[in-house]
Amino acid sequence: MGIAAMLGLSEQRHMEDPLIPLPGLQNYVDRLPLAEFEQSDWITLHTDLTAYLGDFTVLRHEATWVDAEDSTSPAGHRWFIEATGLDGNRYRVEPYDVAMEEFEHLPIEVGRLIANAEAVLHLTPSPGAQRPSL
Repeated sequence: MGIAAMLGLSEQRHMEDPLIPLPGLQNYVDRLPLAEFEQSDWITLHTDLTAYLGDFTVLRHEATWVDAEDSTSPAGHRWFIEATGLDGNRYRVEPYDVAMEEFEHLPIEVGRLIANAEAVLHLTPSPGAQRPSL
């Protein structure tokens, strides 16, 4: 079951605007009894947040999933999200790490999760950067 279905949204609505699930997902996360979580619960939540982040960046920023070899990883590879930043260069972020960062800075904020990934991927202007005139 995907995030959209878990939140009672149609896949079509989610595909139209990946921000639509954000309030429902944040509400869901806010109600979780994190203090009572076992390892399997943390793994499930980590997977759910990683999947949402991946869906969001692919749909909103035309990012792609990239499989890169990594001999230090138990699987021998790592999955990254790759996107073209505002400067036209390609950047990668490991969504698993972005989600894990949220666990280290409770409470979990899904908006912050997205913002952190977007910053690494250079998808948002830097403070003080020249903004396009209207």
